[in-house]
Amino acid sequence: MSISIVLPLYNEEENILPLVNATLPVISSLTKDFEIVFVDDGSKDKSPQILKQLQKKKYIKVYTLKKNMGKATALYVGFQKAAKDIIITMDSDLQDDPKEIPLLIKKIQEGYDFVNGWKKNKHQEKGNKLKRLPSLFFNNLTYALTKVNVHDYNCPFKAYKKQVAKDLFLYGDMHRYIPVQVGNMGYTYTEVVVSNYPRKYGITKYGSSRILRGFLDLITIKYLVGYKNCPLHAFGTLGLLIGGLGLLLDIYLFILWILGQGIGSRPLLMLAVLLTFTGLQLISIGLLGEMMTNNIIRDPDSLIK
Repeated sequence: MSISIVLPLYNEEENILPLVNATLPVISSLTKDFEIVFVDDGSKDKSPQILKQLQKKKYIKVYTLKKNMGKATALYVGFQKAAKDIIITMDSDLQDDPKEIPLLIKKIQEGYDFVNGWKKNKHQEKGNKLKRLPSLFFNNLTYALTKVNVHDYNCPFKAYKKQVAKDLFLYGDMHRYIPVQVGNMGYTYTEVVVSNYPRKYGITKYGSSRILRGFLDLITIKYLVGYKNCPLHAFGTLGLLIGGLGLLLDIYLFILWILGQGIGSRPLLMLAVLLTFTGLQLISIGLLGEMMTNNIIRDPDSLIK
């Protein structure tokens, strides 16, 4: 068994050494073939200097992004650079307990391709009692839209078989919906309850703006999961609904015109024309999307388990 620990970080100078000291005993007790992969997401504190010293250890790899690009990009780089058979991800703020890595590894050894952590009793930072509500809302909404059944989609504590992690394409804030991507690709998944501890050093990197971004990302992931390979089904359905309503209004107005009633000054006429042309435009966009999709050369090996 070989294991990669992928750790994205941003301004975590006080947490890096304690994290390494807590992780090493656990991982070395499981296997001698391991690596710790740090991805520095453009830190502005002393994190780069600390990582430079740690990089002297042969089992520690460090990759520094050109600028702050977000957690999803940092994870993507870490996954592509990881070389071992099993990949574990944690946050670098010591809120995840490295002692629970064996729990995730056990599920991988049972045959699952992906294991998602579940912070069932999530710690709430002082003065931030309402922080849990958006998470509950998005977790339930995500399940309703995608039917991927996990409790905590955004938990950073995860385990992957190498191929699963390398098949993921992450950008923006799409790391929040990794379980959805995994389930959509046909990999087997499960979840385990993990602990969650209060942050000792530094400050959280998540603000209220992530609520709006999370909702927009959910729309994106729903489209990619459901309609990436058949865009006409999305745009065409919406186009038929809108265009069909416009057509019904057109027929109604035409009947009124036949009966001798004036329709030229009615706002309903403008609405009917607008809906009809909007529907046609949406269907056209769907057809263009189908043409683009059918020109993409697909690697057959990416479809085989």
